[in-house]
Amino acid sequence: MSAPRGWRYFLSHSIVSSTKSLSEAQVLLPRGGSVVATTERALAMASEKQDLNAFLEVFHASSLEQAARVDARLKAGNAGPLAGMVLSIKDNICYKDHKVSASSRILEGFTSLYSATVVERLLAADAVILRRTNCDEFAMGSSNENSAFGNVKNPLDPTKVPGGSSGGAAASVAAGIVHAALGSDTGGSIRQPASFTGTVGFKPTYGRVSRYGLIAFASSFDQIGPFAHTVEDVAAVYSVMAGHDPKDSTSSHQPVEPVTLAHPGKLRIGYYREGLERAGMDPEVVAHLQAQIDRLKADGHIVEPIDVPLLDFQVPTYYILATAEASSNLARFDGIRFGHRSKIAKGVDETYRLSRTEGFGPEVKRRILLGTFVLSAGYYDAYYAQAQRVRRIIRDKTLAAFDSFDLILSPTCPSTAFAHGEISDPVAMYLQDIFTVQANLAGVPAISLPTGTHSNGMPFGAQLTAKRFDEARLFAAAKHLFGC
Repeated sequence: MSAPRGWRYFLSHSIVSSTKSLSEAQVLLPRGGSVVATTERALAMASEKQDLNAFLEVFHASSLEQAARVDARLKAGNAGPLAGMVLSIKDNICYKDHKVSASSRILEGFTSLYSATVVERLLAADAVILRRTNCDEFAMGSSNENSAFGNVKNPLDPTKVPGGSSGGAAASVAAGIVHAALGSDTGGSIRQPASFTGTVGFKPTYGRVSRYGLIAFASSFDQIGPFAHTVEDVAAVYSVMAGHDPKDSTSSHQPVEPVTLAHPGKLRIGYYREGLERAGMDPEVVAHLQAQIDRLKADGHIVEPIDVPLLDFQVPTYYILATAEASSNLARFDGIRFGHRSKIAKGVDETYRLSRTEGFGPEVKRRILLGTFVLSAGYYDAYYAQAQRVRRIIRDKTLAAFDSFDLILSPTCPSTAFAHGEISDPVAMYLQDIFTVQANLAGVPAISLPTGTHSNGMPFGAQLTAKRFDEARLFAAAKHLFGC
């Protein structure tokens, strides 16, 4: 796994870099280390790196209290599998008695009354949750330039975006502050930032990880997943979070296959020829993907080209359906029951209108309007219903591809991280998701791996996709085929 020189230097000199993975941290613990000390160092480094704007709140007291409990369990010999891991959570994941805002003014100051299921499971496994991370408002964006609380900077080059919407989560890992971070992925919001920051980012099968306690953007697409430096750590976090949750009606009863990371043997791998041929692709990304294909063939794997089902229709289909769901989900934020309430509004109608006008940012407003339009009388059948039919075709063709292949390989993104303010056209920004939305439309698991370094010094990723609930093989292939 290659990385820019500056990134390797940064990690080698960071506070947490000496234990940048869980396995490294756990090796040190019996040698006189402590989780409290690790947490204190991470807190100190987060304060030193405030210029990244990756964090919105530090959980100083609760993280140190949790670290002390973990140290006690380690001493007693009954610590959980994530003992020694320090992580962050995206600002759309609820943590009881802590603030959560989805990086929006409309929820500024709101304190969660309960914890998301994933948070409860991580704490039960003895992880330490350090801070909540900045993100695009309500997870709507591909650059982390849409937060009400300012842009997040890419730790590898502060002039560049970290990707979105989980940019703060990716930055917190790439900066060496935490071992892992939780993000959410609706159309690529974990995998694209992972590609831009040189980290491993994973989206599970839809229904595999509970969405209870995740502030919804688009409920039929949203999934919680982790970032980390290694596949091993991503798999460790996933293994703790995965499994049925009765609090989530979309949670699957499918048994969770244990993750062993054993060598997967020779595989049948399909690659999307559009990833090599499509206009607008960065030539270096294309050349690197071709080199990976050639290497995998030389190693004895069957690697053959396949076509992306309805590629030019995937992004429009996704944005029709996702904005429709957003329009419905965000209707609850009205300034009456909870959330920001306009101080100048008079009467109920004006309170609704001004509270939402003041509380929502431009991108959220754009998507609410788009979603309301496609759901409106006279347009429902032409847009929303048609998009649902196209989604079904994409899903069926994607799942059918796994009758012939174990995995599908593609670029994660068309390019490396771009400069802040470089992309102002919303459509151009939406096309950043061209290779990632398919996994969300089909509900299959996908992982972005840091496999290359551009001549501009920035990393880029390759994406592996597997059939539904085949996470174990996906992780094993990612580790052994790409060395991550």
